[in-house]
Amino acid sequence: MASELRGKNVIITGASRGIGRAIAESLAKEGVNLVLAARGKDVLEKTAQEISVKYKVKVVGVPCDVSKQADLENLVNVSLKEFKKIDALINNAGVSSQHPFHEQPLEDIEKLMYTNFFGYVMLTRLIINHFVENKGGAVINMVSGSTMVDPPPRNFIVYTSLKWALRKWGKGLFWEMRDFGIKVTSLLPGVTDTELTGKLTDISQDRSRLMTTEAIENAVKFALTVPANVCPLEISVINQQTPWTKPIIPMKQNHPEK
Repeated sequence: MASELRGKNVIITGASRGIGRAIAESLAKEGVNLVLAARGKDVLEKTAQEISVKYKVKVVGVPCDVSKQADLENLVNVSLKEFKKIDALINNAGVSSQHPFHEQPLEDIEKLMYTNFFGYVMLTRLIINHFVENKGGAVINMVSGSTMVDPPPRNFIVYTSLKWALRKWGKGLFWEMRDFGIKVTSLLPGVTDTELTGKLTDISQDRSRLMTTEAIENAVKFALTVPANVCPLEISVINQQTPWTKPIIPMKQNHPEK
């Protein structure tokens, strides 16, 4: 695998912590050069420096809020200036939100829409012609295992609905881009033990039931190295050690008293 990935240039959003950083380190270990994007400049610069020194690859940190078009345009411009050719985009940036819909602030819904859906679509649109011109490339979208649950988990219905939209968009993009040799894969990870997950309530307090990032890292490397003619449309990433006797997120319904 190392020989296949070594020397490739990859953009990763949401890359300063959690799943994004884990993916970045996993790819750097294989000799991949990176453009890391995240909102927090200080943490991002520290992450880029640490990975570059540890794995002896070129790593460029670009502060970027994926909900802002100007930031996305700058990210693509800096990436192409630094590397000339980009081989893959990993759309990983995301925010979570946990509210009963009737209590969810409108600004929270807007943030979810622009970060978890529009940001993916806009950034991909900005880089896709570069892949078309090079007759190849890869787009990996971090979706969510919540899209495999019906009905959507309580208090996460806006989050999950937007992830469903992202999943459908990814399917359409997969078929359109096949003509150009461009691979498009959606990853559907289960609930993963990260800093973001730790801020949510109603998540299993038994951390052993949550996924680590290792399976996601392996799924990314698999999607990047398979030939375009066998590119996986979607990869469900679950913790095989998790006992499925009860859900990670409780589905209990509270009925009003008559």
